[in-house]
Amino acid sequence: MFDSRQCQSILHQLMGRRRFFENVGSGIYGAALASMLCRDAYGEIEADSTTSQGSRQTFDLAPRRPNFEPKAKAVIHLFMNGGPSQMDLFDPKPELDRRHGQSYFEKIAGEVESPGSGGALMRTPFKFAQHGQSGMWVSNAMPHFAKCVDDVAMIRSMHTVNLTHEPALYHIHSGRTIPGQPSLGSWVTYGLGSESANLPAYVVLDDPLGLPVNGTQSWASGYLPPIYQGTRFKATGTPVLNLDREFDEPDEVTNAERSLIGRLDRLHRSRRPGQAQLDARIASYELAARMQLMAPEALDLSQETQQTLEAYGIGDKITDSYGRRCLIARRLVERGVRFVQLYIDSQIWDTHDHLQTELQKACDRTDKPVAALLNDLKARGLFDSVLVLWGGEFGRLPIAQLRGGDESVTSGRDHNKNAFTSWMAGAGIKAGTVHGSTDEIGLMAVEDRVSVSDWHATILHLLGLHYSDLYYERNGLKEKLTGVDQARVVKEILA
Repeated sequence: MFDSRQCQSILHQLMGRRRFFENVGSGIYGAALASMLCRDAYGEIEADSTTSQGSRQTFDLAPRRPNFEPKAKAVIHLFMNGGPSQMDLFDPKPELDRRHGQSYFEKIAGEVESPGSGGALMRTPFKFAQHGQSGMWVSNAMPHFAKCVDDVAMIRSMHTVNLTHEPALYHIHSGRTIPGQPSLGSWVTYGLGSESANLPAYVVLDDPLGLPVNGTQSWASGYLPPIYQGTRFKATGTPVLNLDREFDEPDEVTNAERSLIGRLDRLHRSRRPGQAQLDARIASYELAARMQLMAPEALDLSQETQQTLEAYGIGDKITDSYGRRCLIARRLVERGVRFVQLYIDSQIWDTHDHLQTELQKACDRTDKPVAALLNDLKARGLFDSVLVLWGGEFGRLPIAQLRGGDESVTSGRDHNKNAFTSWMAGAGIKAGTVHGSTDEIGLMAVEDRVSVSDWHATILHLLGLHYSDLYYERNGLKEKLTGVDQARVVKEILA
């Protein structure tokens, strides 16, 4: 029998690698040859072995132990692109009713992105009421969420550092206001790996109607190895493109092919250490092969009851798209996916004009599905292990933004970096809690302020990670999600 070096030499002489694989899987001899090569030629070569160039760190999705016992095993991030208006949804301001129409622009001109359209103080067009045993305030724009308030911790005192969409999006997703940084989901999968061998660790369910204003960068891996970037799934049609086999063949032959390819890939990789792009490409191909079996089942909503589909609003034109993605998110975390992110098209919460109608449209599309997700997680025993996040990149101003016409109808609100509201629910969260407050008109977070770095640190803490210990060495620096900012875990909202 040939030794491994002789076998490898013969293969290179007889045919190129591409030509070899065109033939090796076409019959039972392929399986036999694959078995022989796996055992004799490549059987003992490890992907991350030490070479003459020295050993290297392993970058993979194998599950890793957290720093301490986590409350959450998975995260569902419901990101609301555009900046939901806090004083029209969660943070009522009677002072705006009393001072409606009073001039205030000159006092906050430096905080207005579009000063040419700045108007007077504007009351909310929505009606607020207290709900649940907690008595949490929610406007009538969100009737379904209002029934879930006893399950969430509302943070009214969030603030950020930039009032323009792109930098604010980069900040909320990566901790920095510049592109090219690793996203929150990438940091989580880098720190913890995956519980599923057959599905991606980090899945993105973006909107079929369009990407966020900064494209795909909200789920990029940045300077982390590409294996940690988000994987996009489609909510309708074929969820993952190019996943089906090109032709039918016995499973045994397919498995033998994949086993041989895997051994050869690891041989190739062992001679080229430290090439993250190569590692990611190999890992992606291997995962794609495993996903052929698992992904179709995970994304098959026909397995759900009609009652469940109706609860999520699936089948209703307004709620169908977001409802499908919320239900898919639940099915994915059920199957071991670590981090799932949902986006809405473009930035529907960016209500610069026609505040009442445009904000209501955004709520109508998302309110029922979000409430159904919370209830479904509870019903299936997942609520205590899954962390649900809701929020945007910033809030809105208390003054009107004027766009002409009948101002009582056309007025909206401009961006506000100094105050916005987000909420958390599920694993490790003190339900029915309201944390922090804003000033009397909702302009500034003033009590128990929570920065984006604090928010990131709290999420990592719930996943069992010390935010200061999760780092990646780059150019002599220990890069972190929270950067060099002073961060704290918001323990007041933790159970």
